[in-house]
Amino acid sequence: QVQLVESGGGLVQAGGSLRLSCAASGLTFSVYTMGWFRQAPGKEREFVAAITWARGSTYYGDSVKGRFTISRDNAKNVVYLQMNSLKPEDTAVYYCAAVLRGAWYGPYDYWGQGTQVTVSS
Repeated sequence: QVQLVESGGGLVQAGGSLRLSCAASGLTFSVYTMGWFRQAPGKEREFVAAITWARGSTYYGDSVKGRFTISRDNAKNVVYLQMNSLKPEDTAVYYCAAVLRGAWYGPYDYWGQGTQVTVSS
């Protein structure tokens, strides 16, 4: 079955960086648009970034533009989220998601379990 497993979360000081990874299995990775979302306590889930399957086009939420970069390695079935200049408001559980031949806005078919990112001030 399809599995998405996030890693790379942790505790970092404001201004620091983290790189999240999402390893996918059970699917033909190259034909899936991949996305990252996040959810902070008491808040709705928020779109962070996506990278499309066909052209590798990238899309970002307004709150992370210029600080986060999404990329993918189709040979390794992994999507990454490089997060720089982290702020306390970036604290959330980050989720990886996949949609078959889909647009960046989904709806997404599969979701990972999430990885916690905590940014201290």
